[in-house]
Amino acid sequence: MASKIDYQAGKKHGLQLKNQENELDSIAAEFSGELDEATLSKYKTQFMSYDINNSGDIDHYELQLLMEKINQPKTYLELKKMIEQVDSTGKGAINFRDFIKMMTGKTSSILQKILMFEEMGKKSEQPKGIPQKRSISDLP
Repeated sequence: MASKIDYQAGKKHGLQLKNQENELDSIAAEFSGELDEATLSKYKTQFMSYDINNSGDIDHYELQLLMEKINQPKTYLELKKMIEQVDSTGKGAINFRDFIKMMTGKTSSILQKILMFEEMGKKSEQPKGIPQKRSISDLP
């Protein structure tokens, strides 16, 4: 007999993302007195984009993918050291609470500096649509 195929995987993934977002919101509420809502929202969005498997932690593999994505490949030992500098639970992964503490500068780490430069290196959005008309006098 053929097994039943689950066609609702997208729906389950959406629910999983929603649950993770609610969890991160509850953790972000702990920092609401120290940081404004826009900053917390930015950190949450960053964290969710780095946490590929939606586990609530940035593990070694996800950190490796992040470093490769920003053209900063690191060895296993370098990644392990980066995680150890930030990880307060001893799990070998960075949770959202640790991530916020790292990004706000409460714990200085190499990863913090790399992520800050990565954020600064993002290209600003180019204007979309038809370019404006120019006259000959506008040319250099």
